[in-house]
Amino acid sequence: MVRYAPGADLWGEPLATLRRIQDEVNRAFGDQRWTPAAEFPPVNIWRAPDGLIITAEIPGVKLDAVDLTVHQNTLTLKGSRSPEAPGGETSWHRRERTYGPFSRVIELPYAVDPDHVKASVQHGVLSVELPRPETDKPRKINITAKS
Repeated sequence: MVRYAPGADLWGEPLATLRRIQDEVNRAFGDQRWTPAAEFPPVNIWRAPDGLIITAEIPGVKLDAVDLTVHQNTLTLKGSRSPEAPGGETSWHRRERTYGPFSRVIELPYAVDPDHVKASVQHGVLSVELPRPETDKPRKINITAKS
């Protein structure tokens, strides 16, 4: 049970009590600050002056079941993950991993050069390098003084 100091102003800020309760729940469950990805596959996106790097977790997905396309400023990742079947007279005791078709459409901050996109997989992580076209990169403009 939560106890507050006598004379505590619980109504001074309308959400103060809810924030305190949320903090206590977070502490009770290990103060978990992240939330699992709601979509499959989960992705990370890094932005650099020369382009983007996107990584996606695709363990258990066969490469021939993955379709990766880029058009202007959109990357589409489609595929399908088949369930593992140990065979014999087995049945599921617990099933937490998702199976079946998946699709992620990722809007990019700028158009990329589709002719120079590179993709590779290592240890179940897909890595996609999306270079920024030279014509789209910011350029420094020199200013000259007129006399």
